[in-house]
Amino acid sequence: MAADWAGLPPDLLRSIADKLTLLIDYVRFRAVCSNWRSSAPTTPSRLPFQLPWLMLPHHHHHRRRRGFFSLAANKVYFLYLPETANRRRSRGSSLGWLLILDECPDILLLNPLTRAKLHLPPLSAFPNVVNFSFRDIGREYTVRARNGDIFSHNLAYMRDYFVKKVVLSSSPSNQNFIALAILNQTGDLAFCKKGDQSWKFIEDAQSYGEDAIYHNGLFYAVNKFGQIAVCDVHGESPRVSLIETPTQVGGDMQYLVSSSKGFLLVTRYLDFDLNDHQIDIVYKTAQFRVYKLDLSGPNWERVTSLDDEMLFLGENSSLALSALDFPGCKGNCIYYTDDYSESDYDGISGGHDLGVYNLEDGSIEPLPCYPRNFPSPPRWPPPIWITPNPC
Repeated sequence: MAADWAGLPPDLLRSIADKLTLLIDYVRFRAVCSNWRSSAPTTPSRLPFQLPWLMLPHHHHHRRRRGFFSLAANKVYFLYLPETANRRRSRGSSLGWLLILDECPDILLLNPLTRAKLHLPPLSAFPNVVNFSFRDIGREYTVRARNGDIFSHNLAYMRDYFVKKVVLSSSPSNQNFIALAILNQTGDLAFCKKGDQSWKFIEDAQSYGEDAIYHNGLFYAVNKFGQIAVCDVHGESPRVSLIETPTQVGGDMQYLVSSSKGFLLVTRYLDFDLNDHQIDIVYKTAQFRVYKLDLSGPNWERVTSLDDEMLFLGENSSLALSALDFPGCKGNCIYYTDDYSESDYDGISGGHDLGVYNLEDGSIEPLPCYPRNFPSPPRWPPPIWITPNPC
């Protein structure tokens, strides 16, 4: 007698659904039949972080759709995302939400899976933007530097270069969240809470704008020298404490990652050279070095192996995952994309520096982000890691 899988009790089906850890498995579970679908909510509430997809740049064949490369499936999925088309720019991702800027002050958060949208305070609402007017063509924004100097910037400049990255404390869809913005050239940190109309600077954390993460109710930000500012922005005014580790000398970029090993500092080293035409300066990642925070010092201890863990770095919120949870992925590796901020200036050519760095032997393999017969999109803006998040 054949088993009646469709007739399993709802309580048992809910118990099975709650134990699923992969989003694709959850989707397949609900697709079995109407009984299984009704036993599990449309949006799962207990899924851990998923393996990031790589959001590819626009291609002229797919103007209103974006390609997302899945490492696990080794294929590209297309999602209808007209919000990222035309003159808009995607400036990073956090918790499965894209930050999208346009040639206007608007700052949009978009979940590409659910198409949920939410507006953050506009570019004109940052404390150092002293004036904005569409009438001043080519000089729409007036921005004050830390030393008091005043600069004028046009719409495209502010869209492309003002914000480096935004890190979210939680998903904007169902919680009171906080957004932390890292400003590109100054390294200032600014934040807003859900419902705010403007951004506020974290005054005691100037120049800690290399990278930031949110962990256990606090934002942790790192500077060029590996020193950390711990920022509590839940109260009336920000409170900042510093973890002053010995200065880390060398390296071109720093990342903070919360992993099973603790807090990690990842230093990225670049090689610069002239290209064949001797016009543009080009760069490539040469190596990464990983350190673990020892609070007893405090000090950074060199880590020579990540074991089964893999890191995902770039314009996304830095992420550590276990390769054991995702077949086909490599542990002890760093999956990185191009987010070198100076690539926007001084004739330095960027958009091409992405790959998989093996911490064991220092080798670098290309990311398999363009499967055979898939038309390679332009290299700028570079791809962005984004974690699929159904909520």
